[in-house]
Amino acid sequence: MKRVLIVLFGLLLLGGCGKPVDDLKVISFNIRYNSWYDRESPNCWELRRDAVVRMIREERPAALGLQEALIDQLQYLDSCLPQYRRVGVGRDDGMEAGEFMAIYYDTARLELLSDSTRWLSLTPEVPSKYEGAGCFRTVTVARFRDRQSGKEFAYLNTHLDHVSDYARILGAQVIGDIVANRLGELPAIVGGDMNAESDSSEYSPFAFFRRAGLQDARTLTDSTSHAITYNAFGQNDGAVIDHFFVRDVKVLRFCTLNGNYGAPYISDHYPIEILFRLPE
Repeated sequence: MKRVLIVLFGLLLLGGCGKPVDDLKVISFNIRYNSWYDRESPNCWELRRDAVVRMIREERPAALGLQEALIDQLQYLDSCLPQYRRVGVGRDDGMEAGEFMAIYYDTARLELLSDSTRWLSLTPEVPSKYEGAGCFRTVTVARFRDRQSGKEFAYLNTHLDHVSDYARILGAQVIGDIVANRLGELPAIVGGDMNAESDSSEYSPFAFFRRAGLQDARTLTDSTSHAITYNAFGQNDGAVIDHFFVRDVKVLRFCTLNGNYGAPYISDHYPIEILFRLPE
């Protein structure tokens, strides 16, 4: 009897008091680049960065997709989060110049199988952009194996254009093509700052996601959030422009992380988070 109780207690600890150990958590977060515009404001990176680290440590995602991160910001996070590794390149030169669509992953939970970066343009293999786009835009693609279950999935982290509706649509087409034609039957998660509200029309960027079999994660669980994700540091009413789309995963919870992590705003966007389970 004593041995049975010890085993049951160990299972409870391993499973988080009833939470299945196979459940995974992923966060998407526009971190707000370290801008000289913010240097004299209460929203400068130096006053936000410790709160960002606190958010990550408290939430403990298996993977975290960042948008707008510059190399100095990533190096700071690297130093504070030794259990995580990252993939992704600077969008301006494919190395360290410009913003990164970085993906961090917990090395104790996930094994990286492969990673790549594609530009949202007519020449996705090299730094480039669609005509009319405000800047270079990329998607980082990472394939992972969950060390606990042995199951595999892909996580794609992106930031669609903020200037051109046309570039947003064509960028989503590049991502949809990757999911539909390059990932096989692998379960997939696409997250990021889409610079667009949810839209079911055939002329929205998300039409190309739907054609690739991706569904809006907010609509797949009763435990969901429709709170604003772009908060503009409190300067306007905000908008819901950060999204997760998924294929062949069970979404258990969708959260907008708008709590207090030690700074009034950790960015001009709130992080979004999904708890999900891979198929049997």
